[in-house]
Amino acid sequence: MIVLGPLLAFAAVALLCWLMFTLAVFALPLFAGVNLGIWAYHSGAGALGGVIVGAFAGGMTFGVGRIAMTVLPSTWLRLMIVLLFVAPAAVAGYSATHGIAQMTMPSAAWQIFFSVIGAIAVAAAAFLRFSGLAIPGPLGQGFTRG
Repeated sequence: MIVLGPLLAFAAVALLCWLMFTLAVFALPLFAGVNLGIWAYHSGAGALGGVIVGAFAGGMTFGVGRIAMTVLPSTWLRLMIVLLFVAPAAVAGYSATHGIAQMTMPSAAWQIFFSVIGAIAVAAAAFLRFSGLAIPGPLGQGFTRG
């Protein structure tokens, strides 16, 4: 039993890290969906109306971002869209890593150090995943074949 506890804790942390890296791209749509869903609920739409408004807002946020990545011709505008999606992912990565670090180490300085490293890692993963979502144009445009 003494060996099983640390192994299960490691597996849980590994699963949470994998989930965080996988879902980092959806931090901005989730943020927008939750906030608009709560707003709709408090404005009298009810629980079902809040869920519907939140799901629609989250889907639209992700869809508009993805379409903007494929349609916008300027690299700088695409970078701004990607950074708009990466910033909430970095905050979520910092928060998740800080929560894990608080449980595992007593030093506040090391907690912050590892939290910043986690934020950078999640932001980099979100950057790579979201910038890879752009669909290349017709042959001869977009990505080159090597």
